[in-house]
Amino acid sequence: MKQKVCKNKYEFVKAIIKIAFSKSKTLMEERYIRNIPAISEEQQLALADRSALIIGCGGLGGYVVEELARIGVGHITVTDGDVFNESNLNRQLFCTAENIGRSKTEAAVERISSVNPDVELTAITQFLPISEISELVEKADVVIDALDNVRDRLVLEDICKEKMVPLVHGAIQGWNLQVGLSTPGSELLHRLYGTASQEANDPSSAKTSLCSTVACCASMEVAEAIKVLTGQESELAGKLFLMDLRTFENYII
Repeated sequence: MKQKVCKNKYEFVKAIIKIAFSKSKTLMEERYIRNIPAISEEQQLALADRSALIIGCGGLGGYVVEELARIGVGHITVTDGDVFNESNLNRQLFCTAENIGRSKTEAAVERISSVNPDVELTAITQFLPISEISELVEKADVVIDALDNVRDRLVLEDICKEKMVPLVHGAIQGWNLQVGLSTPGSELLHRLYGTASQEANDPSSAKTSLCSTVACCASMEVAEAIKVLTGQESELAGKLFLMDLRTFENYII
């Protein structure tokens, strides 16, 4: 693994953990054999060439990054300018007692280098202006929302619509989670939230976040992202799935 710290328009850590995906029998028989046939060999090989952008590397984002790396997505970019604090220990996968105060995306680089050295991970350690997020979206095959506020989610959906890139949405509150797929033009989040003035209605704006809910929601986001990256249809295109993990009541709107 090569780890490189670069400084230009913004500072970022880029882990070129790339030994190039081997399109050989070994690829299927070793690391990814348990993925087959849930996804086909052709889809597994296709994932090596796909690019996913995750906005946020906290509760949802940490699990999303790890699962995408484990399943074999070849190019992952994650952006988050925040650092860990003690309140993150209950639910954020990359947070430990030893890295309090450390950049969340730098911790992601260290973790993923040990999980799957066959992926290229670009970890951006600053909060980016909209113009630079737009550039990242344009290069991605799918964008995954791991944000914590309505305003940024609506802006992100607008960018994805402009760039014609699918956006996977996820949010949690306590025992409750929601996941959806905003396809270009569906305006799922704008229909859901209306305007950013409705911040109080955003499930993720509440302070209660259970690790089980976070992990479940992130896994569902990854499942939707994999469908997008492998060209599969989704029942959640333009729709929202909601579930209460305490009662297992669920529905799609």
